[in-house]
Amino acid sequence: MVAAPAIEQHPSPNHGPRAPGVRVDILLLHYTGMKTAEGALSWLSDPRSEVSSHYFIFEDGRTVQLVDEERRAWHAGRGIWAGEGDINSRSIGIELAHPGHEHGYRAFAAPQIAALVALSQGILARHPIPPERVLAHSDVAPDRKEDPGELFPWQVLHAAGIGHWVQPEPVVAGSVLKRGDRGGGVSDLQHRFRQYGYAIDEESDFGPVTEAVVVAFQRHFRQARFDGVADVSTVRTLDRLIATVPGRGTA
Repeated sequence: MVAAPAIEQHPSPNHGPRAPGVRVDILLLHYTGMKTAEGALSWLSDPRSEVSSHYFIFEDGRTVQLVDEERRAWHAGRGIWAGEGDINSRSIGIELAHPGHEHGYRAFAAPQIAALVALSQGILARHPIPPERVLAHSDVAPDRKEDPGELFPWQVLHAAGIGHWVQPEPVVAGSVLKRGDRGGGVSDLQHRFRQYGYAIDEESDFGPVTEAVVVAFQRHFRQARFDGVADVSTVRTLDRLIATVPGRGTA
């Protein structure tokens, strides 16, 4: 286990009680998507914003706590995972200072990821969060979020015992499912994504919701291409992930 970083305190007023009887079982990772880290931290602690997170990590690794883990921070917004809403009540949220896609998307700084690993290991020691429930913001809200995005090093976290990961299948030529397709193959694909946890209805058409889920999955688990097309690589990677979740078997 990596040594835990020193954690500064910067209390945010933006929190409330968790829903009764709901335990923490999700670790949710975000980027701030703002031009400066200082501006992002100020916004997360401004009562006018009505947003916050439990922790905030600067690019140099400096780590700040805004909300006590026992409280419900306001970081996830509208989202669903494995059929469950109110992600805020069941999650710990970590914001990574990063300009995001809007202000110059780039690789995440090594000191920041090292601090994230150490912080996450401590959180997982305190809360029974399964690997498959260490998630991206885009996983729980694929229709409106894309963070932390396709450059986030999920494999580094997995090597440190954090999160769910399999080596993605290589991108190869073959059959695909894409927007506008219909039929049993599309319904089966939607079932498999829903089996893993994504919020997606099992319908006969491959529409914008299905495409958004495919993109979110690719950004997390198959980063070589994130075009919303369910190709052989995407489907095989999804099937391998499902097969390695205890109690779910194969797709």
